[in-house]
Amino acid sequence: MQMQYAGFPYLSAILVSCVGGLLAILCIPGERTRTIRMVSAVSSGSTLVLAAYLFVSYDRALGGLQFVERLVWIPQLGIHYFNGADGFNLPNLLLTGIVFFTGVLTMWELQYRVKEFFALYFLMVAGVFGLFMSMDLFFIFVWYDVSLFPMYLLIAVWGTTRKEYGAMKLTLYLLAGSALILPAIVYLFVQSGLNTFDIVALMEPGVFNASDQRLAFLLLYLGFGILAGVWPFHTWSPVGHVAAPHAVSMVHAGVLMKIGAFGVLRVAIFLCPEGWKYWAQLMALLASVGIIYGALVGLRQTDLKYVIGYSSVSHMGIVGLGLSTLTVDGLNGAVFQMFAHGVMTALLFSSVGYIYDRTHTKMIGELGGLSRVMPVASGYFIVAALASMGVPGLASFWGELVVFIAAFRIYPVRGVVAVLALVVSAVFMLRVVQRTFYGPNREEHARLPDVPFFLGVPRMILAAVLLSFGLYPTLLFDMIETASVPFMAGLPK
Repeated sequence: MQMQYAGFPYLSAILVSCVGGLLAILCIPGERTRTIRMVSAVSSGSTLVLAAYLFVSYDRALGGLQFVERLVWIPQLGIHYFNGADGFNLPNLLLTGIVFFTGVLTMWELQYRVKEFFALYFLMVAGVFGLFMSMDLFFIFVWYDVSLFPMYLLIAVWGTTRKEYGAMKLTLYLLAGSALILPAIVYLFVQSGLNTFDIVALMEPGVFNASDQRLAFLLLYLGFGILAGVWPFHTWSPVGHVAAPHAVSMVHAGVLMKIGAFGVLRVAIFLCPEGWKYWAQLMALLASVGIIYGALVGLRQTDLKYVIGYSSVSHMGIVGLGLSTLTVDGLNGAVFQMFAHGVMTALLFSSVGYIYDRTHTKMIGELGGLSRVMPVASGYFIVAALASMGVPGLASFWGELVVFIAAFRIYPVRGVVAVLALVVSAVFMLRVVQRTFYGPNREEHARLPDVPFFLGVPRMILAAVLLSFGLYPTLLFDMIETASVPFMAGLPK
């Protein structure tokens, strides 16, 4: 893999912004909530600016791994602090920056234990950023765990709706995934004989034989797949979505589930391409079932957050289906869908958060006619719902389209079934919109305030991103292809 070293450590600067913000928050007295919010906004905003700069500055003509930072940390074990950016992780770094910043603004009205909330929130996102940029297996595992541990407290302390149960179930499931990932990483380290965790070095042809790759791929796929919401290991996800506070739901569905899919791509597929080919049929089967299951169960939900939670299971199945096709189009569509789904679910949860804070309910049957009372707040949710339905002109359409094109070529029957499941998904999202925002007004909600300009800023940003990449998808496809095309071309035939 071609590498271009960084003249300035932009990737580390993103981590420094997160960790620096965390340390600053810890140093501020807890009663100075306005200062804590301002520091959080500035620090998260700086990560977004840096991620956007890297996305724009990446040399698409050159391709390969750019902005590389590499330092020897433990030479005896071959562990390096090794970061880099390519067409696969840059969309996810940008996604994380967007969701991180808008999540801080979404929680601007938080009053309860503000200092502790934002400290844990920053720690969680630092782990996400670290995993997306790392090219060392050891650090990928460390960042994976860093991103998960704060989730328990964030849900158990600030959550709602069976929050202790949701926090514990999420933590146990994701730790089970971690317990599969670690032995797979150690196994690859030992079997390589290279005494290194360097992904670039381990990608060299002939490092692992076919049987090594099949075993390691299965462990990595199941381990990371739990976090990606792969059926039947998805049951923690809707429960976690519902229990989590608004910004945590945004990061949870918008970014953390992408860690799982990205881990399958960066670690399992990169290092075990023979295992990828061997288990592709299983991947396609589980992805297809997940798409159908999420759509059908989502149709039965009466809680807005549960609707979004099961919709996420279905949409992440599309990512898995794209990865299973063993094609450039499948990889392109899967990574595009990761980005689009992350922004779309962040907008859905941010919008539900504002509605819940005013109505004190997420139950669809207890809402109605909100578009007359809160037209702006309702509009943000409806835009995200349209994106969830795959309406052309919004970003989600392109990821789904390209994945289904690839799936029809490789798995025609499963491709047809998946498309039919999306029709069901569109039906339940239309049902939610109709029952929540139209129909007769409810007297108890007749005088609710609409979203003011400042509190609407995070939703404006997310809606603008969905529209921008929906109208100009080449902005993202051109980036992804700099990684997918050479990767597929370099695989053994």
